[in-house]
Amino acid sequence: MQERVAIVTGGARGMGAAHATALVERGVRVVVADVLDDEGQATVEALGDRAVYVHVDVRSPQDWQAAVEAADGLGGTLDILVNNAGINPYVPLEEVTPELWDSVLGVNLTGTWLGMETVIPSMKAAGGGAIVNVSSMGGLVAVNPLWAYTASKWAVRGLTKAAAIELGPWGITVNSIHPGFIRTPMLADADHNVLSGTVPLRRIGEPDEVAKLVVFLVESGTYCSGSEYAIDGGVLAGTSVVGT
Repeated sequence: MQERVAIVTGGARGMGAAHATALVERGVRVVVADVLDDEGQATVEALGDRAVYVHVDVRSPQDWQAAVEAADGLGGTLDILVNNAGINPYVPLEEVTPELWDSVLGVNLTGTWLGMETVIPSMKAAGGGAIVNVSSMGGLVAVNPLWAYTASKWAVRGLTKAAAIELGPWGITVNSIHPGFIRTPMLADADHNVLSGTVPLRRIGEPDEVAKLVVFLVESGTYCSGSEYAIDGGVLAGTSVVGT
């Protein structure tokens, strides 16, 4: 892992910062990519000289190129991509506008595709790599009222499988992870006690728990590709009719 370089989008805070931290702790050099400049700079300052921050709007091909150039500047081999950036506005269906729809799919789906497209040449040159696309439990079941979010996260799941088929011959693994309720700024306004009551494990997940799954997939999951990994405390196991 000492010679590997990763790009982590949405890396300034929450799960993205946890992914970046876990990778740096394993010896990986990390480009923290985000649009939250102050928080991104603070994150890389805490991570030390194995991390750099780059302002990246994941909808921008030019910003993606800048991220790759920053990765090249760290030395080592760019062979890890964690597509973590995402947005999730809570809007009822009749209030979804074309602008909101395009914004959510632009970040969550187009950003994921652009990231993979941009790093593929580096990974092919390296002789392999690992891509982890952060979907959601909303990419396995519908989450109301996250209409555009649900559509985008299901699409990320399909995009992941298509990429795994095409990139497999180059030794590039592509998987999606599907977090449930995780303690991040996205859930800052939610009632965690209510959410915990819907989870079989009866608690909200922590970002570092998700990061451990990411580390597994990029370090040890060398024969895992085209798969989805739920990390949701058991939410997707089903519904209980027992009032406990």
